[in-house]
Amino acid sequence: MRSSLQKHPLFLWIKIVLDAIVMVHFLKSSNLSMLNYTSLPTRLRAIFLKSSKSYLNLLKQITNILPRLIFFSRWLQAPLYLGLIIALIIYIGEFTGNVYHLAFNSIKLNETQLMLNVLDLIDIVMIANLLIMVIIGGYQTFISRLNLTDHRDKPEWLEEVNAGTMKIKLALALIGISSIHLLRTFMDPQRMTSQAIMWQVAIHITLLISAISIAFANKLMTSSLSDKSDNEK
Repeated sequence: MRSSLQKHPLFLWIKIVLDAIVMVHFLKSSNLSMLNYTSLPTRLRAIFLKSSKSYLNLLKQITNILPRLIFFSRWLQAPLYLGLIIALIIYIGEFTGNVYHLAFNSIKLNETQLMLNVLDLIDIVMIANLLIMVIIGGYQTFISRLNLTDHRDKPEWLEEVNAGTMKIKLALALIGISSIHLLRTFMDPQRMTSQAIMWQVAIHITLLISAISIAFANKLMTSSLSDKSDNEK
């Protein structure tokens, strides 16, 4: 154990720092001349070796505490997901206001206007689904388990959630939201310029290509991991 700790990079850095501190203390507390300056490293190493046991104990404590501290830092993301829950509540208020407006003005609207209002509602619902996916999946993946094994309302997609599947699901959700925006634009193209419509189409195509690339990369990673596990067996 001691020899492995002595080879640890953190131990070497502590040794360098402590050697420097001991050197400064030694120079201040002794009348060292230029004649015996060459013997200083040997004397310092002797001093260091005498107290190496305490240094090893200190290094052991640091190497035990530091990984726990780094692992505990994942909880710093929890307030971010609470903020997304607040954003979801705001979207619920927006959805309620749109439904109220649609219910009391549906008689005055023509078919195109009615469809545009419905597309606005679908857009809010898809954004809310995206928020739920990020909140639940992100918490499960990066912070802690939700312990919903026996819960009857547990979502099916939560069974296979990981960083790779999360990226694919988020990409598909963004494609769905972009599709709603494109459909809304095509139903009422007079609201936007041709250049703005072209940019919307380009963004949608970019999202499609990105989703295909992410899915392909995830497939390569999962296949390589499965092949590695098969070889180990």
